[in-house]
Amino acid sequence: MASNATTGLNCPPPMVATSNGVFQGNHPLHFALPLAILQICLVVVVTRGLAYLLKPLRQPRVIAEIVGGVLLGPSALGRNKTYLHAVFPPKSITVLDTLANIGLLFFLFLAGLELDPKSLRRTGKKAMGIAIAGISLPFALGIGSSFILQATIAKGVNFVAFLVFMGVALSITAFPVLARILAELKLLTTDVGRMAMSAAAVNDVAAWILLALAVALSDNNQSSLVPVWVFLTGCVFVSCCILIVPPIFKWIGQRCHEGEPVDDLYICGTLAAVLAAGFITDTIGIHAMFGAFVIGILVPKDGPLAGTLVEKIEDLVSSLFLPLYFVSSGLKTNVATIQGLQSWGLLVLVIVTACFGKIVGTFLVSISLKVPVHEALALGFLMNSKGLVELIVLNIGRDRKVLNDQTFAIMVLMALFTTFMTTPLVIWVYKPAKRKVSDYKHRTIQRKNPNTQLRILACFHSARNIPSLINLLEASRGTEKREGLCVYAMHLMELSERSSAILMVHKARNNGLPFWNRSQRSDSDNVIVAFEAYQQLSRVSVRPMTAISSMSDLHEDICTTAESKKAAIIILPFHKHQRLDGTLETTRNDFRWVNRKVLQYAPCSVGILVDRGLGGTSHIAASNVSYNVTVLFFGGCDDREALAYGARMAEHPGISLKVVRFLVEPEIVGEIVRVDVDENSGSKAGSEDEEALTELMMKDDSIKFEKKVVRNTGQTIAYIHEISNCSLLLVGRMPTGEVALALNRRGECPELGPVGSLLTSPDFSATASVLVVQQFNGQLSQNLPLEFMVEAESPNGDSSQST
Repeated sequence: MASNATTGLNCPPPMVATSNGVFQGNHPLHFALPLAILQICLVVVVTRGLAYLLKPLRQPRVIAEIVGGVLLGPSALGRNKTYLHAVFPPKSITVLDTLANIGLLFFLFLAGLELDPKSLRRTGKKAMGIAIAGISLPFALGIGSSFILQATIAKGVNFVAFLVFMGVALSITAFPVLARILAELKLLTTDVGRMAMSAAAVNDVAAWILLALAVALSDNNQSSLVPVWVFLTGCVFVSCCILIVPPIFKWIGQRCHEGEPVDDLYICGTLAAVLAAGFITDTIGIHAMFGAFVIGILVPKDGPLAGTLVEKIEDLVSSLFLPLYFVSSGLKTNVATIQGLQSWGLLVLVIVTACFGKIVGTFLVSISLKVPVHEALALGFLMNSKGLVELIVLNIGRDRKVLNDQTFAIMVLMALFTTFMTTPLVIWVYKPAKRKVSDYKHRTIQRKNPNTQLRILACFHSARNIPSLINLLEASRGTEKREGLCVYAMHLMELSERSSAILMVHKARNNGLPFWNRSQRSDSDNVIVAFEAYQQLSRVSVRPMTAISSMSDLHEDICTTAESKKAAIIILPFHKHQRLDGTLETTRNDFRWVNRKVLQYAPCSVGILVDRGLGGTSHIAASNVSYNVTVLFFGGCDDREALAYGARMAEHPGISLKVVRFLVEPEIVGEIVRVDVDENSGSKAGSEDEEALTELMMKDDSIKFEKKVVRNTGQTIAYIHEISNCSLLLVGRMPTGEVALALNRRGECPELGPVGSLLTSPDFSATASVLVVQQFNGQLSQNLPLEFMVEAESPNGDSSQST
């Protein structure tokens, strides 16, 4: 009792929440709220900065957050006592830990939302075997290594609890971190990715159960019955939740309708239930996060409630509060405690034991299940990733006095090392062979046999792109005589650090499946429902797809999918959308670079749709379609591709097609001048242009043809402006001929070419949507990098025009 009283005298006084300001003599860092604000800002800046530096190494953000926490603690910056006592004084640690644990509480609730119990029941034999091996062998080795640690640097701790904590710490696989790594490496939809995700989900649930047991055993109470009571009460709590919570959420789900906002009362009630469950489990003697995790698992994954909950809380939790947990861990981690050959030898022992148990155990079981060697090794490395879950275990162990400072530091470094090594080793070991796709002929719309099936990969960013895209597809149907139209509708989604990115995994696994396979999809996706409705109203085959990738390599998903699905053309949305006043406003500049890379590397033709409300804001029935489509034909392969697309559209009974052929008035010398070109190539291109036009005129009498002879650039622009009040303009990206060369100025959007840039410039008022087409010519576009480099040097462009 005397020691307790002495300890009480040394405790820092509690901090007042807010100050009266510096003008009244108050130092803001001596008060809880301004100090907490400074700590949060510092943590966000450091962790985000490290994440940016580690991005080229393709490391998950959790690595930056762990390293940032260690750097801010006594291992690095904390060596300066002035800084440590000013920014992280001992009296502020309680407030910091409280905020960090609130963030952890809701993060575990989000983690529970990501785990679907139904998917665990459907786990295959291979994934289950890998999960069992990934838990049992590391757990056994963890217990074995704990004897060595307990005999050297962990003397005097609760031995049984120490054994269990070490076993759990070495056997955990961080499900959220693993999902992020798989998505970054584009392995989510591979066999390796599916097995790893399923095994990690089982591993996660088993780890939480073992951790609950470890927490129950860590009580230093003299009564041996206390752990039993804690464990039994915890089981009763989980059983009651299973019986009570699902019917309540089912009742809430019946009152939450698709497309309508979820009532705030339900959101508030759910968050209160999470806090209440945390309070109950903490009262029982289990950490409060267990109650939040259980509630998260029991919330139904179907319907709008789960998605709304994620949207409401994940940004605040993952961006602000959760990084505080890493800093809280970093403040407890002092690498300086690892001194001498013995301590460093124990660190190596723990790392080798952790890696050996996970990698070798997973590898041997995978080989026995007839998994290929390189895939089995990759699975071992993937299952070895740790992260936040590991830190949670270690922090609980330290708080319960099961792990001392030196053991805690060793285990934190082990978690950091094993997670950091995962990505480079998987890249080194597992290089999935690119699927060999039989070379297909129809990579363009222009083809010798126009009656063959047309395959379109239609990409979209959000629901805003859907109506015009569907109306464009309706216009592309062709006649009953053709083999039909097959559309792959790809939703382009950016892979972010947000926890909801993991929920997108389920969408990615259904790539290319027909809509009628209802058992494989959720009915909650309004975007998919829109395409399904269109498919039911037409004879077009539409299949949903989802591309989940970082913006820097999203084009790889598009091009690879176009190759595997044998698409003839990729339709991309322009990076700008129309405002109410008719002007075009940038949606996200990142999509602009995606479009440019697709133009450069596409295995087929590409079309960029500049949407100005084609057909309005809703899907128009086939019987009500009434479009005026105009093809601006200057010459060249891109213009011939646009002409072929227009010819297919002209087969629709509701579409009127007009083709305008631009020619130079003979013997005119002015802004449009004769250009010396290779005689053979020029005559060949000219003959192909004339042949395409002649063939179309002979084929369809309903198409209107017009030759426009112009004297200069001004006449060309004036006439284009005159006819731009139609529904849709089809233009080639890089037209040829003297008229096109005269229009070829350096505009803001070189990916649209000279004519497309003119039609989308702020000075050119038009109401027509524009489809800019680039024909596949058997090789990558060589002119794109130069254009992009020129524009990067001069982002505002140059208004001068070439003559």
